[in-house]
Amino acid sequence: MKAGQPILSVITVVYNNAADIERTLLSVINQTYLNIEYIVIDGASADGTLQIIERYKNKISRLLSEPDKGIYDAMNKGLSLATGDYVLFMNSADEFYSADTVAHVFATAPDADIYYGETEMIGANNQSLGRRRHKTPENFTWRDFKYGMSISHQAIYIKRLLVKLYDPQYQLSADIDWILNAAKKAKTIVNVHQYVAKYKVGGMSKHRHRQSLMERFDIMKRHYGLVPTLLNHAVIAFNLGWYWLKHRRTND
Repeated sequence: MKAGQPILSVITVVYNNAADIERTLLSVINQTYLNIEYIVIDGASADGTLQIIERYKNKISRLLSEPDKGIYDAMNKGLSLATGDYVLFMNSADEFYSADTVAHVFATAPDADIYYGETEMIGANNQSLGRRRHKTPENFTWRDFKYGMSISHQAIYIKRLLVKLYDPQYQLSADIDWILNAAKKAKTIVNVHQYVAKYKVGGMSKHRHRQSLMERFDIMKRHYGLVPTLLNHAVIAFNLGWYWLKHRRTND
């Protein structure tokens, strides 16, 4: 650890993902920034994932492998173990954008409550798919999620004292609620104006899309109110339709 610099608790949650876990581990371990507390939460994997993790256990601050009640239960275990000034989730198949990403983030401005940046999508064959459809807002506040999650959890560094545990009532979209709760408390939010993370498209929310949408609607209703949420979803539906039509024309 280097004195005078904030400690970042990076938390990786994984279950049976031997195909991708090593890329994530190396992405964290190879950061040039020294003040990283690395916490890995494995859900008692049985496909060789744990054996891969154990190759790097001397680079991991805390390793916990046991059954859990789902991804947010596992993420809550990671939060409970974290002792850093900031927390960041870099789950299995996620990666930092480059080896000096964390160093660049903390060099942007001192002592912000939240730092955030842009995310690159990665396809099934590890090819770049470009930026997420939701572009990060120039000046993020908690109101900016009203049309969708414009910052991915891999790309947002939050002061640990501002965060609470994930709400267990949500199985797929609790990260939206978690970020909104922290953003409401934040006084200084800094856009680092660069790509900071990569994430592989897919995941449970894509396979259980209806449940994910219902959870998101409930979360938005709690934070923004019922009528604004209904109006905002009409805008979301229009934007999705326009996005689909535009890209269909491009591909024709």
